[in-house]
Amino acid sequence: MSKISNAFENGTAFIGFLTAGDPTIDKTVEYILAMEEAGCDLVEIGIPFSDPMAEGVVIQDANVRALKHNTTTDDVFGIVARVREKTDIPLVFLTYINPVFFYGYERFFKRCAELGIDGIISPDLPYEEKDEIKDIALSNGVDVISLIAPTSKQRIQKIAGDATGFIYVVSSLGVTGMRSEIKTDLNAILSDIREVTDLPLAVGFGINTPEQASEIGKIADGVIVGSAIVKIIEQYGEDAAEPLKEYVSAMKRASNE
Repeated sequence: MSKISNAFENGTAFIGFLTAGDPTIDKTVEYILAMEEAGCDLVEIGIPFSDPMAEGVVIQDANVRALKHNTTTDDVFGIVARVREKTDIPLVFLTYINPVFFYGYERFFKRCAELGIDGIISPDLPYEEKDEIKDIALSNGVDVISLIAPTSKQRIQKIAGDATGFIYVVSSLGVTGMRSEIKTDLNAILSDIREVTDLPLAVGFGINTPEQASEIGKIADGVIVGSAIVKIIEQYGEDAAEPLKEYVSAMKRASNE
């Protein structure tokens, strides 16, 4: 069974995202461990990319900062190696497909297996092209996490029926970013997906307040937060550990209220 399932064993999972190399490689290691200490059940690690098409300005800027520091894919694997010396928390890469292709699929997923990366999310890899990496990933014990958006209704059965790990349910149309209100009928989408699969369903895109986390936590198996965490790192830089712990702890509590 996928280790990702461990993240969903203690109530609603809180899943946090950060961009590797922002503000530094050392601080990324520290912040992943700080997030776990505060109650994060799974961490998504973003591999810096020059054209993150699904991201809003907050995560775009984090990618730019990481790339200005010359953060490479090997550097990101180095972060994972250091984190794995301290914890076995489920870890998932969020990466656009080009860095993986450039690194070499076989080489990339073999390295994931060696270091304990449990899954991969690739926002620009359509379901119809998933087979490009699926077999290589799964043979190395890496789940290819499927995304289902509000526009996916006609494809839910195909996408969910073929998914592994968990399903990333996109709450809103558009790019990532903090939203004051989630207007999508998530109950309907989650119900449709649950007719097809027993995998955990985690909702992301736009969630940033405890009130939103509490609302989502009542209907989903997991709450995903990215931009709000990255914004804290942007604001506090190398002194973000304590603010991150406070925020993650509050969001984890709210997700299970």
